[in-house]
Amino acid sequence: MKTEIIAVGTELLLGQIANTNAQWISRILAKYGASVYFHGVVGDNMERAVKTFEVASERSDVIIVTGGLGPTEDDLTRDAVKPLLKQNLVIHEETLTKIEAVYQNNNRQMTANNRKQALVFEHAKVLHNAEGMAPGQIVKYEQTLFVFLPGVPSEMKSLMENQVLPYLIEAFTLESEIVSEMLRFIGIGESALEHKLEDMIAQQVNPTIAPLASEGEVGLRLTSSGAEAKSKIAALKSDILQRAGEFYYGSDDLTIEEKVRDLLKENKLTLGSAESLTGGKFIERLISLPGASEVCEGGLVAYTPYAKENVIGVPSDLITQHGTISEECAKVMAIQSQKRLNVDAAISFTGVAGPDRSEGQDPGVVYIALQVGRRAPFVKRYHFEGGRDKVRLRAVKKGYELVFHYLKNL
Repeated sequence: MKTEIIAVGTELLLGQIANTNAQWISRILAKYGASVYFHGVVGDNMERAVKTFEVASERSDVIIVTGGLGPTEDDLTRDAVKPLLKQNLVIHEETLTKIEAVYQNNNRQMTANNRKQALVFEHAKVLHNAEGMAPGQIVKYEQTLFVFLPGVPSEMKSLMENQVLPYLIEAFTLESEIVSEMLRFIGIGESALEHKLEDMIAQQVNPTIAPLASEGEVGLRLTSSGAEAKSKIAALKSDILQRAGEFYYGSDDLTIEEKVRDLLKENKLTLGSAESLTGGKFIERLISLPGASEVCEGGLVAYTPYAKENVIGVPSDLITQHGTISEECAKVMAIQSQKRLNVDAAISFTGVAGPDRSEGQDPGVVYIALQVGRRAPFVKRYHFEGGRDKVRLRAVKKGYELVFHYLKNL
């Protein structure tokens, strides 16, 4: 079953919304062994939409189309595919009755263009939309199956799970599951991780290994299909962790913030922060997680020298001698925040986000200090590249990396 997913809507091409529908459909189909070969997006342009559907029909067995089924003039999916399918559009009376009832129940006048949502192809299998107005449709064209779904994610997902998937499972005898696991690493770069696994990546067949870098961390997507796919993934994961396990923090949707929270709970520790250039972004990520109150007392945000002295308690003579962007200042910020917040561990951030130099330091220079228990604090100096927002983001991610590697070795 060679599958293609096409999203219709100029708003997708303009970047006003992300095409999360295609991502979700691909993930759900993979569980049933359906291979998605193409993702496409076409705007609200009749000529380009017609061409897109023609090309798709020549190369795919199943074409899942999302969007363009609404009542307005730019909802052109049905009209664009009509010449290809060679079927008339007819009113689906059950849907029309439902639409009329919605307007009557809300004391609203139904405009004539709303009848458009009840149009279906005359030989279509109509899919009742319990979440919205426009129904889904499944239409056969020669050897190709077209599936038309609304673009609203809640409506699309409901139709896919309850009606489309059961239909495809029966029609194509889907049974060979595609298993995938994303391994997440922090504290090692993409090239360094790939070097450690160079021979494994070169020899990959089934399962496959796909590196994926993101801001401050690296993922490895392991994918396998066929018999014993899960055991193959487990064996490959074990081999990978023998080589790079010290940098591994979890799989799939687990975030580094969640891992740090879990490690704090396991070790019965509380964490606080003192933040300058990061402006509270580090502690905000932790506080946003369920169960944060068990491990987090809060954070201190002090941006100027005055605030560092009066909010955090950095001595004025230290600021005069070393400046606020210094190893010494970062250490005292961590020590003082641990005391003032009454926590087991505290992390501090001070530096230059940019775009200009400050205290003789270049943009991107950041000091991060970690204070745990009665141990002497340790501090790291970094020089992050990029604009102001990227420097701040990378500092936050590096902070979680430092806390993670410290906690996992307790």
